Amino acid sequence: MLFLYIILAVVLLFIVVSVSLYNNLVKKRNLMQEGWSSIDVFLKKRHDLIPNLVNIVKGYTAHEKTLLEEVTSLRTQAIQSVNIDQKVGAETDLSHALGKLFVSVENYPDLKASQNFRDLQGQLATVENELEMSRRYYNGTVRENNIAIETFPGNIVAGMFHFEKGLFFNIDNEQEKQNPIVSF
Repeated sequence: MLFLYIILAVVLLFIVVSVSLYNNLVKKRNLMQEGWSSIDVFLKKRHDLIPNLVNIVKGYTAHEKTLLEEVTSLRTQAIQSVNIDQKVGAETDLSHALGKLFVSVENYPDLKASQNFRDLQGQLATVENELEMSRRYYNGTVRENNIAIETFPGNIVAGMFHFEKGLFFNIDNEQEKQNPIVSF
């Protein structure tokens, strides 16, 4: 009889631990999805601001057509990205092109003095800061999720219920380190 109680206690402990681990994995996955949702909101804001910025710059810089087309094309690619890897790559390229655009603006004092341009540039800077904070939060949730999935005994429960590791939103450091080069 004692043996039966021991087996029952072990089975009950296994069930309680498994349920706890499962719930923890669900929580971490949901936090990760919430983090990505925040990034998506700021990317949408960014994508909405870019056409206005490009239109204002067009009026002042007729011979910057190639750069403006590149920014517009990269914005479209970023919007049409379907998974995190594609989106990260497209957003990295878009950030780099926006950097080149802002460097080129330095050659147009009238444009820099335009209140509309300054307002849009300020809004875009605010969105970029919020996006960076969201990226940090998201990457933190991905880290916590991945640790829970990869460590014992969570890896057993994660494997049983097909939990997947999250992908970090990393920016290509080499591209970010380079200053934009603008030639006329």
